[in-house]
This record gives sequence, structure tokens and C-alpha cells, in this order.
Amino acid sequence: MTKKVLITGKDSYIGTSFIKYCKENNYDLIIDEVDTRNDKWKEADFSQYDVVFHVAGIAHANAKKSQSDLYYKVNTDLTIEIANHAKKNGVKQFIFMSSIIIYSSSKLNNGEITKDTIPYSKDPYGDSKIKAENGIMPLSDENFKVVILRPPMIYGKGSKGNYPKLSKAAQVLPVFPNFNNKRSMLHIDNLSEFIKLLIEFEKKGLFFPQNENYIKTSDMVKMIGEVHGKKIVLTKMFNTFILISLKIVLVKKIFGNLFYVKSLSNYDWANYQVRNFRETIVLTELELR
Repeated sequence: MTKKVLITGKDSYIGTSFIKYCKENNYDLIIDEVDTRNDKWKEADFSQYDVVFHVAGIAHANAKKSQSDLYYKVNTDLTIEIANHAKKNGVKQFIFMSSIIIYSSSKLNNGEITKDTIPYSKDPYGDSKIKAENGIMPLSDENFKVVILRPPMIYGKGSKGNYPKLSKAAQVLPVFPNFNNKRSMLHIDNLSEFIKLLIEFEKKGLFFPQNENYIKTSDMVKMIGEVHGKKIVLTKMFNTFILISLKIVLVKKIFGNLFYVKSLSNYDWANYQVRNFRETIVLTELELR
């Protein structure tokens, strides 16, 4: 039976990429989008959909701390309102995009996140996501299955955030620090496949999808350079400076550790690793599709 999916958050990177991925793979899903930047979403007939995939939100880079009210209005209040509306109209599954950012102020052991790590964020973006999770999880039952995704940094062709900055650096820098770090990341195709499987198997609960292997920033930069035919020399010359500068936000974002233990992301029902590391870089950097 073909399932119908409503993406709340029109023209989002994740939503648009999911639609494209499902079409390319001929998945048996009917997918619509609705804009949430006004109240027109309330006019949509939610009762005809099996799944609501909620991707609308104010991203970390799109609002200042002085606009913290906007984070809570969009990321928290709107999410809870749409989830309640979906349940009231008989939707069977609600999928919410949260983020690894909810751990931005948590006590971590060298960047490691386990099932026992308590989410905590002093940042309005992360805190608004935590409050959204807390607001929708109690709605979950056998007739309305709530899914919360806490992905790490998502990247792919057309993505925003830190990846494009690293890509630009890789294309102009002759050298780059060879600093040993470990980060969880998630390519958009691996995420899209995971979402498709969540829908197919009608799952509910908390999920932590990530690429099969952790990423070392210097390895990623070097591979990006290789894809563009550029050789980058990796050097440990700057490592001492980086080590003493890890409390600086920008340095921490690039060279700090932040990763989920593998056990959080392995599911016996979900073989979602459709792209290996090299493939993800090639597909992200070059228009091969």
C-alpha cells in the first residue's frame, strides 16, 4: 500500500533532498509539501496523510541570540502545534528533525555521546529543539508514532553550514593541519534512506543516524582537494596551537571531537549506509547525478 507523506516546511534542504532521493529510487511514496511560514498549513487536509515529516525550523545560522524568541516560536511552539494537529487528524506517524546541537552544553567525555548523555544546551537553538522534543514525545502512542531524529552535521550537494566552508578551504589552501579528531557526520542520501526505512517499518522513538565511519577533518579536507585535482599537504605544525585553542568556538567546530558511539546508530532493521565516505565527497563536490 502506497503511503502518503506530508513534509511541513516547503523548499527545505532536507525535505527537497528526500523527495529527490525517493523519486530517483522509485520508492512507493506519495510526498507533498506545505509552507509553514504562515498559517496556510492549517488549511491542508492532514487526514489524508499517513506520515508528517516536520523539517521546518530556524537553523542555527539564521537567527541571532537576541532573537531567541524566534527560535522558541518556530522550533518549539510550531512543532508542538503541528504535531497536535497531525494527531487530531489521524496521522499515524510524526517525524521530527532535532539535532546533535542539543548536546552543545552537555558534559561529554572527549566529545563522546552515549545513550546516557543528558541533552543540555545554553544556546537558544539547541534549547528550543530540546523543548520541542519534550513537547511532542508525550503525544506518542500506538496510533500516533512519534519519531525524533538527532542527526549530526548533515552534508551533501547544496548543503549549508560548516561543510561548504571546509570545501572552499580545501580548494584554496596548500596546507592544512593534520590534527587527530573524531566527528559524526551524515550524508543526505544516508539520511534519506533512513527516513524511508522509518516510514516503511512504522517506527517510533529516538534515533541517531550517522555515517558508518567517523570523520577526521583533515582527511575530509584532503579528499575534497583530491576530488578537485588539488594536492593538500597535511602538517602537524599547528597542532599545539589548535590544542590550546579548542575552547574557541570556531576552532572547536573544526577540530573538536563530537561523535555518537556506534551502538546508538546501528539498527538491525535499517541498512541505510547507501554511500561510503568517498562517494559522499564525490557526490557533494561534483554534479554527477
